[in-house]
Amino acid sequence: MDEKLSTAVEACTVGELPCWRLVSPHGEALVARQGAQLLRYTPRGQRPVVWLSDAAAFAAGQPVRGGIPVCWPWFGQFDRNPAAVRAMLAAGADAPAHGFVRALDWDVAEAGPQPGAARLCLRLVLPSGWGGWQHAAELMLEVRLDEALTLTLSTRNTGRETLTISQALHTYFAVSDVRGVTVEGLEGTHYVDTLREWSMHVQQGPLPIEAETDRIYTGIDRPLSIRDPGWRRTLHVQAFGSRSAVVWNPWVDKSLRLSQFRPDAWRDMLCIETARVWDDVLHVEPGATEQMGMTLRSSDWPA
Repeated sequence: MDEKLSTAVEACTVGELPCWRLVSPHGEALVARQGAQLLRYTPRGQRPVVWLSDAAAFAAGQPVRGGIPVCWPWFGQFDRNPAAVRAMLAAGADAPAHGFVRALDWDVAEAGPQPGAARLCLRLVLPSGWGGWQHAAELMLEVRLDEALTLTLSTRNTGRETLTISQALHTYFAVSDVRGVTVEGLEGTHYVDTLREWSMHVQQGPLPIEAETDRIYTGIDRPLSIRDPGWRRTLHVQAFGSRSAVVWNPWVDKSLRLSQFRPDAWRDMLCIETARVWDDVLHVEPGATEQMGMTLRSSDWPA
């Protein structure tokens, strides 16, 4: 790889959304100011790693379908979060799915090229923009693009009480056909099947996707991967600061009810969400900073 190839962080606009385009000798990425949401990641000379709906609406105040939304300070349906997470929100306040920070504009803290890499840091200072969650905190999302893509989400508690949160980097991965891929690295771990009355199970062997899937895996202690024979590649997920993950695909029927989603788009994507959820929630003491993140990369089949 020629390290003299252009490395840059450039401002741009997609629809109504201010964005930044990251370019390195190894690939390109696109990040929106709204929600600090990564929208695209494509290694140089390869297919996209991150899936973005071709029906996406790039509208202010509306989360974009696909990419990597930041879910914080709760995950999914609010009332399914642990009691300590729910207690952080004022009684009767609105509780949108996956929290509220994905609809807020983040500010640039740092941006610029580095040797062989492009780096962007976005910051959100709270409380601001959401009346029901009045706690002092500062969020930072660092996006680093070099041989791989690394996202690091930092939560700094600037208040006087402990923060208890659920969070996730809700990654939509692009696949050739979800019916032909398998997820590896979950073998032997416990999971909650939200489609089977939130019952607990143990994963036996690699995970094929054969129907609607919505599972919360806990106690993960190894990297995960998606083996995709259709595109002859393996996608690798190396998480840090996290021992839980969510695997999701809407399949046929639910796809008909999703916004910004073609009826057959379920075949093209699979979510593996690096998370702190269920019994893996995050407690941030006053003055402390806690981090969670992941590194994504693609390798040729069958590595």
